[in-house]
Amino acid sequence: MIHRVFPGWWVVAGTFVVLGVGFGIAYSFSSFFLPLQEKFAARRGEISLVFSIAGALYFSLGLVAGAIADRFGPRLVVGGGMALVALGTFAASQADTLWQVFAGYGLGVGVGMGAAYVPAVAALQRWFNRKRGLATGIAVSGIGIGTLAGPPLAKLLIDSVGWRGAWIGLASIALAAALFSIVTIRRSPETYGLRPDGDAAPPASAGPTPPASGDSLREAMRLPVFWLLFAACATYSFGLFTPFVHLVPYARDVGHGEAFGVSLIMLLGVGSTLGRFVFAGIADRIGRRRMYALSILGSCPALLLWASTSHWLALVIFATLFGALYGGFVAMAPSVMADYFGTKAVGSILGAQYASVAVGILVGPPAAGWIFDATQSYTVAIVASAGLALAAGLTVLFCPEPSAHRARRLGMEFSR
Repeated sequence: MIHRVFPGWWVVAGTFVVLGVGFGIAYSFSSFFLPLQEKFAARRGEISLVFSIAGALYFSLGLVAGAIADRFGPRLVVGGGMALVALGTFAASQADTLWQVFAGYGLGVGVGMGAAYVPAVAALQRWFNRKRGLATGIAVSGIGIGTLAGPPLAKLLIDSVGWRGAWIGLASIALAAALFSIVTIRRSPETYGLRPDGDAAPPASAGPTPPASGDSLREAMRLPVFWLLFAACATYSFGLFTPFVHLVPYARDVGHGEAFGVSLIMLLGVGSTLGRFVFAGIADRIGRRRMYALSILGSCPALLLWASTSHWLALVIFATLFGALYGGFVAMAPSVMADYFGTKAVGSILGAQYASVAVGILVGPPAAGWIFDATQSYTVAIVASAGLALAAGLTVLFCPEPSAHRARRLGMEFSR
């Protein structure tokens, strides 16, 4: 007897490709940093702002995209988003002024990933329960693979066909990912008469499958834990993306060269990919909330290592370690939100939480660039990022366990 593949694993594959291609293009911006700075005679703060605008948009628009996908389904929202990434990247390749790069890359990639990211990850949460951590870890490892492959691919294309041709090549890859996502991203197992994890559907006599349970966005926003998690994400994100933008120019500043800087971005991707699986396994033993907090807290000493040295080996260790911690943070976030608030409106809730990251990514990397422009050093920016990571991790540790949170809520509802 031939067993069909559980459709949830196709959702994993589609989400993996969307995140891999989308974030591969986003994080390949580090390879374009110096060519754009030279072409447009811009300061580092100005170039950093291109990346930050894109990042702020794809995190802040997750709230809107998640709500739309919750209501109408994720397939066309995700596919349309990746098509916008392709269009924006192509538009940036035609830029003759820096503001056109802002409009093409910043708006196109930002709005496109804003439409694709949260709906894809949120849809995945509905397809799995027992295997949610594993499925999410596999899917979001696409971000690590994209971070690993995107910058060197972009650098290879830039060296071969220039930065304009490189963006055209990346646009074609994004368009292919858009088509693949339309085929693979599906709404929920209930719409196909299935249950999460591939469990058998109940007999017809048992009645319809109950809908996903949990809080609505409005209900979640009335809870203190929602705002504690929101504050932690916002605080952490101020320094989280600085290495993805500034490691390449930093490496050249300290005498290691641009190619070594690109290799450090690759190591962020290697660490990110490993971290999603390693930390997911640890989370099964100590709990996802604790692992989420430890991923954030670990960034503090990692950033301090970066601030204290320019030695090539120390930078290799920093990039790999920081990438792993970043991977753990990203892998845990969707599951932690589902653990606290259920899957009924997980797209809207996850989008609202990611909106907090938009503030940090919009301010953090440009601030680091402006601090460098003023002082010719990144030290102040990096140390400040480490302090914010410490505060964010302690905030998550202050949150109650999801099981205790749910039990308290059930007790309050029963007492009514």
